[in-house]
This record gives sequence, C-alpha cells and structure tokens, in this order.
Amino acid sequence: MIRFLLDGEVVEVDGDDPQATALDLIRYRLRRTGTKEGCAEGDCGACTVLLGELDGEGVRWRAVNACILFVPMLDGKALLTVESLTTDGALHPVQREMVDRHGSQCGFCTPGFIMSLYGRSIGALGSDGKLADTLAGNLCRCTGYGPILAAGEAVPIVPRGDEATVAALKALALAQGHGDGWFAPRTADELAALLVAHPGARIVAGATDVGLWVTKQHRELGTMIFIGDVADLRTMTEDTEGLTIGAGIRYSEAHAALGRLHPDLGELVRRIGGLQVRNAGTIGGNIANGSPIGDMPPALIALGATVTLRQGDARRTMPLEAFFVRYGVQDRQPDEFVESMYVPRPPAGALVRIAKLSKRFDSDIAAVCGAFMLTVADGHVTQARIAFGGMAGTPARALGAEAALTGKPWSEATVEAAAIALGSDYAPLDDLRGSAAYRRIVAANLLRRLWIEQATGEPVSVLALADG
Repeated sequence: MIRFLLDGEVVEVDGDDPQATALDLIRYRLRRTGTKEGCAEGDCGACTVLLGELDGEGVRWRAVNACILFVPMLDGKALLTVESLTTDGALHPVQREMVDRHGSQCGFCTPGFIMSLYGRSIGALGSDGKLADTLAGNLCRCTGYGPILAAGEAVPIVPRGDEATVAALKALALAQGHGDGWFAPRTADELAALLVAHPGARIVAGATDVGLWVTKQHRELGTMIFIGDVADLRTMTEDTEGLTIGAGIRYSEAHAALGRLHPDLGELVRRIGGLQVRNAGTIGGNIANGSPIGDMPPALIALGATVTLRQGDARRTMPLEAFFVRYGVQDRQPDEFVESMYVPRPPAGALVRIAKLSKRFDSDIAAVCGAFMLTVADGHVTQARIAFGGMAGTPARALGAEAALTGKPWSEATVEAAAIALGSDYAPLDDLRGSAAYRRIVAANLLRRLWIEQATGEPVSVLALADG
C-alpha cells in the first residue's frame, strides 16, 4: 500500500502496478483533471505538480513532472496539484495575476505554469534563480511568455506554513516495498542486499529517462529498486579539495556546490532539462545510465572525477572515464551500484571551459558537449584534460589532442595541432542533433575558442570560427 498526503489528507492507493504514472493516478483515479498530459516525456511541463518531503522540521517542496513519476515514488511524501491552490473558490495570488495579466489563452499549459510559479512563490527547490530559469521547463504556444513572466514577477515570495504537513509526514509509515516489482530501501546496506538478492533489477532514481521507457516505448521494466529515499546516497560533502556527491543527490541540490567548483559547471547544470527535470534527475543516475550525450560526464571527466561502486560490502573506485566501456555498456556488475562521485577542485590558475551546443538553449539534449582543463606554466601546457560527449559511443577523453598540447608552448600553433588531432580521437555519427561533419568542426572550434578568448580576453562564437 502506498500512502501520501494530498492537501494534508492521507491518501492510500495500491501499488500493484509500479510502472503506473503519477499523472494517470492524479487524472483518472483522483479525478484532478487540471493536471494535463502534453508530451509524456517531461519536456513541456503541463503536468507539473509539487512534491514535498521532510527536511528537518520543515518541508522541502519541488516541482516535478507527474508524467514520468511512478506512483510508488509518492510514498511518504506530500502532493499538491493545481486544485490545491484554490480555497473556497478564491484564487491564489498566482492564479489571480495570470488572469489579470492575460497569461492564459487556450489554457492547456496554464496549470503547469501555475504550479511552477507557485513553487517559486514559496521558495521551492531550485526556484531561487531567474524567473525565466524557473519556467524553462514549461512550454506555451499562445501567449509569448511575456504575460506569464509578468504574472510571476508580481507575486511575492512567501514561505508556506507547513507545521501541520510536517506532523502528518512524520506520522506516515514508509513502506519497504510495493508488490513484487518495486522495492524502496532506506539505507545503502539494504540496497546492497537487495541487489545481491535481485541481480539485474532496474535501479530507479529520478526516472527522468526510465519514465520514457514506459510512456514512449511501453517497456516492461521488471523488478525495480527505487533509491530516492536511501539516506546514505543523499549526502554531499564539500571541502577545499573537492566535492563528494552521493548518487541520490538531485541536480538542483548540487547546482550551487558545482558552480562553486567552477562557474561553467554551474552554468552547465542550469541548462540540463527544465527545473522539473533537475528536481528529479540525479547525477549518479546520469552516470549509471551511460548515455553518450549525457551533459555531466564530459565535464566531470575533464575535471578528473572518480566514481565509487559498491557490491555487497565491497567498494571500488575508478576514474570516471574508465566506467564507460562502450555504447550501452558500463563497468558495473549486475549486483553493483554507483554509490558516489568525487570531483576534485580545479587547481588554482587552471584554464577551465565547459560548453554545451544544442539546437535549443534551454531544455535540450546536447549535440556536442566539450570540457577542457589545462594548466599552463612558464608559457607551456603542463597538463591537459579534454573530454567530449556526443562525439562517440561514450563520453570520452581526447587523448590525441591532450598529447598534442602537453609539454608544448601555449600558442596558436600548438592549439591548431591539437584541434587537428581531435579528428583522430573521435568518429562521430550523423543523427537528428547534428551531422558528423558538424560535430568535428564545432569540437575543434571549441578548443580554438579557448585559445582565442584567453589571448584576447573577448568572447568568441564557436560557429563564427573557420573550420581550419
């Protein structure tokens, strides 16, 4: 049995189908039809709801996409839908501002915008940046966004009074599993034991990718183990040497700390999906998934990150680049899981540049993601780490380009030789995000841009450069 709070009241639903989505539950069983299905892949934001979890003596709210959230992931949490905002027929200030400023036309996307704006108005996770960033995961085809942004700016930020919600959440007993197909461990020890007992079980963290396997591919996922409530994996430690990130840490939770390692790293996180995706997706899940176009691995590889895997009581740590073997294959055994990542702080004075190229600036998958970390002393490159995503079947280092730089003068001629060497480091494919030729050109131009910007102190467009 799955138990959660809806507007402060306990709701109990069976967990016989762990692949059922929260959106279907909300619309068809709870009959809250304000929450809409627009894309069923976490891209448009029409299904945005707020999910609340205990955070000490308070509640941490976050906007998420209900369309790719599995019903068992609601267990022990608090849920708010657009219907939650209206009290005795009176509109919430967010709703009133949207009406008064004509922020809605056809109205289909409006409930999702309302919930994202409401999340911002109560200081929900990840909504403390620019308003446009908060709304980047919500799409509208009618209003041109201006009235919606104006409505959001007009609403003050006032934290909720959640004393009653805290008490109710504390009283909810979390279940360890929901039927034969879903397990929800609370500790890393329990997770390790479950994987030994169920080798090959599907590990689910934020479901930002796995959810699409259900909604778009209609796959049967078999036994699933949810790690979102494993306290041991939801820790993050920052010191002068670097950052240790538990595999269950969400992007929104790590955003500020990663930005402190380097501003480009923070900017990269800002462009990973919409806020709803960053509020659900985990860095560990992105790594374990092994996508060749995942945004974070190239950046973490360039910074010298390591990953720690656990199997039962045994652990092993390896350079992150060694984890990716080939397309769809990682160096992980069936009963092994990613426990944490460690990202060293870049050396003082290191040249670091991380760039993502995509068709859309916001909420889009990269065609190419390039990351560079160089150290230069006495006019010579003493160390070079370069990694790309979207250029091969895995995120991978550019070993030839690194060799062409290391020990050489930091000069235009050296950089040009390294840019040429990139052509031998990768054999990219043609796909809908870009041709192989495009990828080769922009990868080389990213390196050239690093040199030019360092030499001139002026920003340069990658596509404005010649292909050499």
